Amino acid sequence: MTGIAEIEAAAERAAGHVRRTPLLSSPFLDEIAGRRVYVKAECLQHTGSFKFRGAWSALTGLGDKAKSGVIAYSSGNHAQGVANAARLLGVPAVIVMPRDAPALKIENTRALGAEVVLYDRAARENREEIGARLAEERGLSLVKPYDDPLVMAGQGTCGLEIAEQAAEAGIETADVLVCCGGGGLTSGIALALEARAPGFRVHPAEPEGFDDTARSLAAGERIGNQGPEVGFCDAILTPMPGQLTFDVLRRLCGPGLVVTDDEVRAAMRHAFLRLKLVVEPGGAVALAAALFHGDELEGDAVIVTASGGNVDPEVFAGVIG
Repeated sequence: MTGIAEIEAAAERAAGHVRRTPLLSSPFLDEIAGRRVYVKAECLQHTGSFKFRGAWSALTGLGDKAKSGVIAYSSGNHAQGVANAARLLGVPAVIVMPRDAPALKIENTRALGAEVVLYDRAARENREEIGARLAEERGLSLVKPYDDPLVMAGQGTCGLEIAEQAAEAGIETADVLVCCGGGGLTSGIALALEARAPGFRVHPAEPEGFDDTARSLAAGERIGNQGPEVGFCDAILTPMPGQLTFDVLRRLCGPGLVVTDDEVRAAMRHAFLRLKLVVEPGGAVALAAALFHGDELEGDAVIVTASGGNVDPEVFAGVIG
């Protein structure tokens, strides 16, 4: 189980290794949203996304078990987080990645020293089965991308920072919108804020067509997406919420928000023009929800995660050009 004690322990292990990313604002964003908007810039985290938090927490929490090597499956951000944490700790890493993942994410994962094993998700090859087989064959410890207590605790350190930074800014109540795939970041932040900022309410934000978490919360049970995990917001396209994460989301989160790809593109442009941030599509979903779905929110302040910035240059140029 993951709770505030585990999140605080992860924060202690993260000290000096994980960046305390800034909480940014812009009057231009406030005007569009019709309320104060604060952006937690996790795109400035090591490896360009919040995933380094969970990876560092998992590998340092595994202790001696990690020495024989770790394995993870990911479309890119968890891959890079695990690869970098393994590199820093001197641990071998194998990463199972889809062939159609952004080229930058595959290249960076290899450059960080990990062995990359590619699979075809369009042909419905199962990354979990591939990862489990390789873990057994090679004696590797599996580090799941979200449905893992140590990973959830690591992502929760982002929530601790949000609580601290919001207090510094005098924010006592707010909606907190989190880019959501399997729910690791969303659940970790929700657990941290439950303990440290109970006046805040967390909402998952997802792209249209991949809104499994929003539909699951509405139904009260996990509901999966149909079709392959391929789309513009590649970083947060998952089959369904994790079991561990959904138990937390169902207890602590408000309704999910769903945005279009065009709204995501607009949010990426606004982040670049107003905050000078490079945010990838999946990392801009929460900002898109804040800017264009304000009628689904209450209160005069919203905090959003800009959860990643690992976007291929040509894709980014096409969005802002």
